[in-house]
Amino acid sequence: MYRTIQQSLLAQIQAILLAKYDVTLTNLVVEQPPSIALGELALPVAFELAKRLRKAPRAIATELAAELTAALPSLEGVASVEVAGAGYLNVRLNRAATVRRIAADQHADIGGPGFRLVEHTSINPNKAAHIGHLRNAILGDTFQRLLRPDRFKTGYEVGVQNYIDNTGVQVADVVVGLVYLEGKTLSSIRELLTELLETNQRIDFYCWDLYARVSQWYNADPDHLEARKQIRLDTLHALEMGKNDTADIADLISTAVLRRHLQTMQRLNIEYDFLPRESEILSLHFWDAARTLMLEKDVLYLETAGKNKGCYVMRRAGSAEEIAVEDSSLPDEDAKVIVRSNGTVTYVGKDIAYHLWKFGLLPGKDFGYLKFHQYPDHCCWISAVHGETPHPSFGHADAIYNVIDSRQNDPQNNVTAALRGMGYTEAADHYTHFSYEMVALTPRCAVELGYTISEEDQKRSYIEVSGRKGFGVKADDLLDRLIAAAKSEVDTRHPEIEAAERLTIATQIAVGALRYFMLRFTRNTVIAFDFKDALSFEGETGPYVQYAIVRAANIFRKANTTEAASLAAITTLDLSNILDTEEGSNLWETWLLASKLTLLIEQCIATAEPAYLAKYAFQLAQQFNNFYHRHHVLNESDPTRKSLLLATAAVAQREMIRALDYLGIEAPPVM
Repeated sequence: MYRTIQQSLLAQIQAILLAKYDVTLTNLVVEQPPSIALGELALPVAFELAKRLRKAPRAIATELAAELTAALPSLEGVASVEVAGAGYLNVRLNRAATVRRIAADQHADIGGPGFRLVEHTSINPNKAAHIGHLRNAILGDTFQRLLRPDRFKTGYEVGVQNYIDNTGVQVADVVVGLVYLEGKTLSSIRELLTELLETNQRIDFYCWDLYARVSQWYNADPDHLEARKQIRLDTLHALEMGKNDTADIADLISTAVLRRHLQTMQRLNIEYDFLPRESEILSLHFWDAARTLMLEKDVLYLETAGKNKGCYVMRRAGSAEEIAVEDSSLPDEDAKVIVRSNGTVTYVGKDIAYHLWKFGLLPGKDFGYLKFHQYPDHCCWISAVHGETPHPSFGHADAIYNVIDSRQNDPQNNVTAALRGMGYTEAADHYTHFSYEMVALTPRCAVELGYTISEEDQKRSYIEVSGRKGFGVKADDLLDRLIAAAKSEVDTRHPEIEAAERLTIATQIAVGALRYFMLRFTRNTVIAFDFKDALSFEGETGPYVQYAIVRAANIFRKANTTEAASLAAITTLDLSNILDTEEGSNLWETWLLASKLTLLIEQCIATAEPAYLAKYAFQLAQQFNNFYHRHHVLNESDPTRKSLLLATAAVAQREMIRALDYLGIEAPPVM
């Protein structure tokens, strides 16, 4: 509702500016005053116009206030407009009328045309998912929830992709471990997979230990260092070539690990629509089509001198204007190698081809599609050389969001530089690198996980994890420990509840704790994960918000009514005598904050920053808890006041549940 009023107000001001001053402003700022006593909205538009109109801001604000006051009948919900300070326009709302509209769930819509493609998770299918992967997956899943159509908003058409690098060096390392450390063949690896399945063991856990072992094996013996590096390169080459036993082993292992990854993510309410694999990008010759296009558009060229002689290169992001070359006849030593002199394509080259496909810019190229995994309400497809028909289509995005950590800034910049160089400016403008920083562990958390750390490390704020060194925490192990800790608390508090339901509640709390912890920090912040901090019922945590929702539910249970009935009951009440008082301002602040969900969703989408919504959920929970302690709802004797108090609890609960739902968190029935 706050955004609805904001939009109508901005539209009216734009009309006034055009009619009165023949001025159009592309961006009109709307703020909230520092105190509710000053109003609900503040506009500094007069300051933006002062220089252009050569008038004092306060004089302009006075003129605008008069125009807006005359237009009040068309501004539903606006009570008055005042000039404040040196030229602010302070807008006061009709509290009673706005409360009734909020209670009726009137709100601005969010959405529009166009297909948005969100790529996230993208774990190498060579071992179990770890804690660092979870930040990627949770960020991406939350963002697609903000975009998708639902009962609250029109939304956008969205496709969620999880890119599978099944021919990369990490998969090659596991193949090396299986073949050279464990002496396995294609046949015996099939037997291994069957044995693990029958004994309820996990292939991704098996590969976790193997990957650490093979990483150490490469450098364990200086006398065999070069030979082992060559084994790695030969294995990688065999994977890229395909149609051989080594590639078949990689396909078996990577597919089995991938299935485990999907199961892990589903525990966190994370699902996908399409799994594009690098093996098909290679076998379907996406790169060949991309190379032809890049050569035609003079983005790619053959270097004939210098360190990159014989390579096909592309100028790095920043272009030639920013590259200091004393003599233009000399080779650009900083150019990005796309095709090595031996003919192999670099990661960036394959990524450029992939993103041309994403935007529908790769002529004549598409994946085959096979059904891979069935979710409760939709199917997840995987790429293939030859697929099924009919099938959905994914390679026609109008906007792309790639959730990839900040260490990939340079490759991502090179992809957008290639798009711009080829003249696909609109595509480059709608290409968002949804970057984020790493996840580490607090020293306390590392000790809890059973790691021995030095005295020096114990003094550090965080400790980095490393899959190659075998130091880290598997995603499933982390979730199991969180569930166990939550269940211990639920068992103590609610022994009367059936064991299966207690486990469900504990899982909701654990998933809520983990997802919220990953979302509460802005993307450019390094996270130091800690069990106790994540599961705390106090402070900025998922359980804190969940507990506020449960507390609200208890009010309705004890009052023998429902949230819906409480919201419907105030439609005919005279609320102005309560809301316009000093005491009523506290209640009004709760309603005002509850009305801002669409504003926060829009902000999260515009900035690609879900942390704003996590912060909002926490602030609303704080606001509700303050209301809960200040007002004794069940003991209120005045019928009108009691109805308003019940409705206030109901609207706060409704919007907290919605906010958590967008964060991928469920509200348990008890805590």
